[in-house]
Amino acid sequence: MTVPQEQEKWSGPAPQDREMARSTIEQEWDDPAPQDREKTHSTIAQVECSGPALQDRATRKRFTTSDVPLDREISKPTTDCETMVHVLKGNLGTGLLAMPEAFKNSGLWVGLAGVPILGLICIHCMQILLKSSRALCRRAGVTALSYEQTVKMAFQLGPEGARRWCRPLVLTTVTFLVLTQVGFCCVYFVFIPQNIWQAVECITPGGTGITTLGYMSITIIPILLLCYIPDLKYLVPLSVVAGMVQMIALIIIFYYVLRDLPQVQEQVPAWAGWSSLPLYFGSTIFAFEGIGLVLPLENNMKTPASFGGVSGVLSTAMMIVICLYASVGFFGYMQYGSTIEGSITLNLPASEPLALAVKILMALSVYLTYPLQMYVPIQILTPTVTSRFESKRSKMVAEYVLRTTLVLLTFLLAAAIPNIGLFISLVGALSSSTLALILPPIVEIVTFWPDNGRYNWVVVKGVLITLFGLLGFVTGTATSIQAIIAYFTHGQPQPALQC
Repeated sequence: MTVPQEQEKWSGPAPQDREMARSTIEQEWDDPAPQDREKTHSTIAQVECSGPALQDRATRKRFTTSDVPLDREISKPTTDCETMVHVLKGNLGTGLLAMPEAFKNSGLWVGLAGVPILGLICIHCMQILLKSSRALCRRAGVTALSYEQTVKMAFQLGPEGARRWCRPLVLTTVTFLVLTQVGFCCVYFVFIPQNIWQAVECITPGGTGITTLGYMSITIIPILLLCYIPDLKYLVPLSVVAGMVQMIALIIIFYYVLRDLPQVQEQVPAWAGWSSLPLYFGSTIFAFEGIGLVLPLENNMKTPASFGGVSGVLSTAMMIVICLYASVGFFGYMQYGSTIEGSITLNLPASEPLALAVKILMALSVYLTYPLQMYVPIQILTPTVTSRFESKRSKMVAEYVLRTTLVLLTFLLAAAIPNIGLFISLVGALSSSTLALILPPIVEIVTFWPDNGRYNWVVVKGVLITLFGLLGFVTGTATSIQAIIAYFTHGQPQPALQC
């Protein structure tokens, strides 16, 4: 790995610590054992946060002036188009189909105004996370950092007073990354069987008599087979197929939500009240579910410089996502009102072949997206598990046991709470708000300190976004837990099946 010559100009105490910080990450990326470099991440048990604290403003600025990442040697890089497909598929999942229920919890017009506001905040947080990661790559002399490595390097190479928070925040980041992505997969495990159940039971004369739990069990093996795919490059064809399938399904969904659209009336109020607003926050933040994929995707690009920026791959894809969220949420809630389900596909008339086709197509699309969402926790946890074994064969067996365990865990959690809306709100408020709103501003402040901009704008902006994220975290999590308790206490009927 080539280290910039200007790195030799670093000044300050403990140069051996700087070299140790650099070589630690170099070992993570240059380890020849894994098949692909992007699979190698920090072993959680080996989080070390000792290293240099660059107090000199000029010294720090010298290593953060360029926003263009270092040259990378990637065996199987993805193109801009392939990366955009990944970004779209990583964000256009079940959260999109749950937006009408989110509008139910906020009110029609409040929901419509909230989606672009929350969306732009989330895009900004993605961009500052990307910017911080690139600056830290240059400062540490490495070519790529994952989310948790970015947090680690920000505090390890940041101000002296911030270094004691390094290990707790790294472990927090890893925990929430795993929880968020596993939560997404749990929602997928609820979504797929419920839609397949409605479609198959109506297609089959007299029905099959299989419950949604039965269909959930049937999907385990197909999902496991997809999750055994080891490389992100090999998931591109799946994302392309899933994107095409989803596009067809969305066109049909828009046909149903716009057909005989009623006038705005009392059953779809403009404002639903404060009590359910935290559920809207959780569902909407969940919908912008791509924060955990930002750095892995950028790290695997052939031209990573085109990923960020106002007109880059990330912003372009996310603006499309915002428009789709607002449209599906607004028109879906107008069409079905208070009867809206956790996924709008469950409201489509099961007696019509076109609606049945949508349920099958969206189930297929989500099924093909599952391994992309599971890629992040597998990527994080694999080094921790395989480090306990010596032989290459044992490491490989341990990795596939981990993959199997994670899939079975999502199945068990989905079977325990088979309600899409509650799962989405809880995961969004608990995990997504932490990763998407709370941590990125903190990382930006620590990375570029003391260069805070005019009137300390970086700090002021970061504090406001963090407080907003904390407010949503507390209220959204509490409200979601109360709703889950009420679900178990009073029960809730499954979506009606009318063939």
